[in-house]
Amino acid sequence: MKKLSMSDLNRLSPEDFKSSQKIPVVIILDDVRSAYNVGSIFRTADAFRITGIFLCGISARPPHKDISKTALGATESVDWKYYQDVKEAVMKLKEEGFLIYAIEQADESINLIDFRPGKGNKIALIFGHEVLGVKEELLKIADGCIEIPQFGTKHSFNVAISAGIVLWDISCKIL
Repeated sequence: MKKLSMSDLNRLSPEDFKSSQKIPVVIILDDVRSAYNVGSIFRTADAFRITGIFLCGISARPPHKDISKTALGATESVDWKYYQDVKEAVMKLKEEGFLIYAIEQADESINLIDFRPGKGNKIALIFGHEVLGVKEELLKIADGCIEIPQFGTKHSFNVAISAGIVLWDISCKIL
């Protein structure tokens, strides 16, 4: 066994990535205050070849040195838009036929293990502020809420880790 070289990996160029087929998932980052988290989520979005990212509120946006440090160029491949008002972003995606799911612990949340995205559905996933989570007003307009099962003493993951877990799970179920 040996590690694969960069040429063995056959990575897409940013141009080829832009024109490639994406999985029908959009991430909405609402008030994600850490530019490092934003950059990490860009990198994960690139890895799973999702449709794009909507940055909202106080979320850092490219170009930003701290995003670049963790994104490793993914801001050049992954499409993104900025909205000051997250509700406007959510309503735009609803109008485009996206089902909206908040990633949050809530009384009616669906366990990620049980979540079934359904063939042909376009999905938008809302990830909230690192401490405060997804805003209550967004839970009211979302089509559902997905909760990542946890078994330890802590009751939360870092937002970038949450994005990785959820994108991995959904991409496995869609593909």
